[in-house]
Amino acid sequence: MTHIFLTPSSYLIPKFSAVRHHPLPPWKPPPTVTFRFLRAAHPVPLRLTLTLRPYFVPCGLSATAGDLLHNAGATAGVLAGAYTLVFAFDNLTQRKLIEQSLSRKLVHILSGLLFLISWPIFSNSTEARYFAAFVPFVNCLRLVVNGLALASDEGLVKSVTRKGDPQELLRGPLYYVVILMLCALVFWRESPIGIVSLATMCGGDGIADIIGRRFGSVKIPYNQRKSWMGSISMLIFGFLISIGMLYYYSVLGYIQLDWSRTFQRVALVSLVATVVESLPITEVVDDNISVPLATTTVAFLSFSS
Repeated sequence: MTHIFLTPSSYLIPKFSAVRHHPLPPWKPPPTVTFRFLRAAHPVPLRLTLTLRPYFVPCGLSATAGDLLHNAGATAGVLAGAYTLVFAFDNLTQRKLIEQSLSRKLVHILSGLLFLISWPIFSNSTEARYFAAFVPFVNCLRLVVNGLALASDEGLVKSVTRKGDPQELLRGPLYYVVILMLCALVFWRESPIGIVSLATMCGGDGIADIIGRRFGSVKIPYNQRKSWMGSISMLIFGFLISIGMLYYYSVLGYIQLDWSRTFQRVALVSLVATVVESLPITEVVDDNISVPLATTTVAFLSFSS
């Protein structure tokens, strides 16, 4: 029988001599995970079919109703622009930032050209021209009402008359808006005749007056109220603005032109308009009638040949 005696030192102090140490294995990086995307042998193209609706046609409305809303919105926008233009120049005149004569001619130039530029805003329906013509028609009524003293709009009178006389509204300004209305109704944007006529009347005639008043010291022999500088300005700017407007409508696809012949035709129209504007017949026939009548006739004969 074997006896084992434990001393305090034997059970309080462990003996590590018999313990085997097992070293840790060397560190290895974790395995790398690789993702592979499989490609089909014959890729199938993805086709998306989009159904586009015109922005002006709410869901559930017919095309006719959509055109009506479109044209009504365009008419309201152009009318608002016309009133804003007159109000802005009236404000400038009252603050004496520009002269009344200059304000009148700038309204003459910008109102007609902006109206001409706005035609593509309207829809492609046959009724679109009537909506566009409604804008000068409203201005026509406005001129008649104020010219007959049925209402009083001092801002309008100061912006478009020479001497501040309301009865002047029934002459040049009234003829002006009537020509705008007729060109929209008769020629519209598919004909270069109306485009050239309005560009010459609004741009060429208007700029001729501004240049002539400031630099027209040398008068034309047969009309001392007109100057060489004014007539030359009308010839140049009438031609350039007409070409610019024709190019504008050509880019939009409304008209197609042979430009080599178009330059010659527009040059002829500008020359005839300049000669007519220089004649001493203002007391008999207003420039806003004689110039558009001459340009429309020549443009019709030249562009129809």
